[in-house]
Amino acid sequence: MDLEQQKRAPIYEALEEFKSRRVVPFDVPGHKRGRGNPELVKLFGEKCVGLDVNSMKPLDNLCHPVSVIRDAEQLAAEAFGAENAFLMVGGTTSAVQSMILSVCKAGDKIILPRNVHKSAINALVLCGAIPVYVNPETNNMLGISLGMEVSQVEKAIKENPDAVAVLVNNPTYYGICSDLRSIVKLAHEHGMKVLADEAHGTHLYFGKGLPVSAMAAGADMASVSMHKSGGSLTQSSILLLNHGVNADYVRQIINLTQTTSASYLLLASLDISRRNLALRGEESFDKVVKMAEYAREEINSIGGYYAYGRDLVNGGSIYDYDVTKLSVYTLGNGLAGIEVYDLLRDEYDIQIEFGDICNILAYISIGDRIQDIERLVGALADIERLYKKDKTGMLAGEYIAPQVIVSPQKAFYSEKVSLPVRQAAGRICGEFVMCYPPGIPIVAPGEMITQEIVEYIIYAKEKGCSMQGTEDPKVENLMVLR
Repeated sequence: MDLEQQKRAPIYEALEEFKSRRVVPFDVPGHKRGRGNPELVKLFGEKCVGLDVNSMKPLDNLCHPVSVIRDAEQLAAEAFGAENAFLMVGGTTSAVQSMILSVCKAGDKIILPRNVHKSAINALVLCGAIPVYVNPETNNMLGISLGMEVSQVEKAIKENPDAVAVLVNNPTYYGICSDLRSIVKLAHEHGMKVLADEAHGTHLYFGKGLPVSAMAAGADMASVSMHKSGGSLTQSSILLLNHGVNADYVRQIINLTQTTSASYLLLASLDISRRNLALRGEESFDKVVKMAEYAREEINSIGGYYAYGRDLVNGGSIYDYDVTKLSVYTLGNGLAGIEVYDLLRDEYDIQIEFGDICNILAYISIGDRIQDIERLVGALADIERLYKKDKTGMLAGEYIAPQVIVSPQKAFYSEKVSLPVRQAAGRICGEFVMCYPPGIPIVAPGEMITQEIVEYIIYAKEKGCSMQGTEDPKVENLMVLR
């Protein structure tokens, strides 16, 4: 990586040049640098609103970049060790879907773990591809699904030699990594592409001593959430391509769904964040690792919590662990993760990333400080002392192995009827049901609704999980196939 080149930020520099010219706007957006909407200026500031501009020749165009955006994408590719990179303004959702739509068409099979983000299954709804799930092992105590076992991937490949791709989470929301290098080698030997959902793995490209990144492991494509651990604005992401992937075709796929009015606030944030990580990423993520390990040690000394880390690694279903993830098991205190999540926010003014049935996740990244870690640890100690209870009767587990009856696309577009949740057992689901975050479906279109799933949905609702995906906003009814 040429560090001298990485000091450039072409989109940011073009915006600075544009701002200095005091151009009179007779184009969109209609707020005209904020003059038409004073409340917008009051909230966001003149500088921010003044840079909310439309594509024009000096600023290039994301749909067909030929100048500053193209330069920014080339710098991003170099920084991430990729052949090509695309700046994405529809979040990592759009990047994941572009990967899948680039390699799959109607009827094609794709091998993937079932604990994928809903964006991956939504892509199957859009293109008509058929999922072949490698059902991951689960850690029964923690109630989380683990990584993809190489032997299980090999079995899926041998049983489905006509599959076109394998998708891997790298890492999972909870920090668990599969043996990506071996999966890539295996898939490539059978002519299959490897796609990596790296929504939670930006730092893998810049930190030292962390699990391998998708590009370094030889994966064909990777979706990287720069706005999560990379420091860019929410909704900005990067799609990476390795050698041998047709970048021009992928751009066409991206343009099927991506906006033609890309936000320059998001684009500039990607450009600036890439520069920051290229120049200072190693040092920054070293601090993140140290903070996360310190927090893990302090939380484990409290007593009833279990902040897990590399101690989980078993060389198989947990091939490696991303130690920047501060995942904490809370059930030892008789408290569901979502209950601790709510207490931290409501009683201590601490907003963590999510709470599920058994765990919480505190996202630690380049903007955190040690005093914030101390405050979190102190609040968790307080919660244990004040709210601990008997855990008898508490459910464990965020993963229930699905029974796929029909394809996600066929189910989503089928004739459906609405049934109360308790009456839906034994029927085929026609929609998603998930706790968000993390956005991993409890049940997805085309899957059988079992009694276990019904009980889990009801329990998650009672505990206060934010339920999404259903037509019914109260999640009292489910849409099932006729």
